[in-house]
Amino acid sequence: MNILKRSDDTTIEVENSDMRILFDSQSTAPRRMRPAVLILLASLALPSASAPTLDDETQELLVSAVTAAAELDLYNARCRGDQSGRQIDNLNKEMVGKLGITVLGVEDDLFPERSYRATQKRLERDFLAELRDAGGCPGAKDSDLPETLKARYYERLNAVRALP
Repeated sequence: MNILKRSDDTTIEVENSDMRILFDSQSTAPRRMRPAVLILLASLALPSASAPTLDDETQELLVSAVTAAAELDLYNARCRGDQSGRQIDNLNKEMVGKLGITVLGVEDDLFPERSYRATQKRLERDFLAELRDAGGCPGAKDSDLPETLKARYYERLNAVRALP
């Protein structure tokens, strides 16, 4: 058994045969707890093992709900100066409470882009095209677009709330 000293004055006990580390003086965790910690960390790194299995109808509802919330938040940010993102936050709370899945998880796993950043960019691009077709913010405010966005969002939010 050899004792090695590091440059920072910590010591390591090493077996000669295969240089396995037996004890690191910097480590504060007992040796028998390390496997338990590693198992815990490994289980946290596997989101698919802990994510709920959703049927196709529920997946479609979640995609539709996230889209409706994003559109209403984009309208509020663009035309009303409300940057709070309240609808996404409220939907996120409902989804985590009911299903244990977040809005970002839905954007990553259920949208065709399979990336929340790409999904958010596409949703914004699509909404801005819809807003432009409505005549910008002044045209949208004069139309029924705000009420349509709100109705669509609350319909989807209530459907998520009604899930078992």
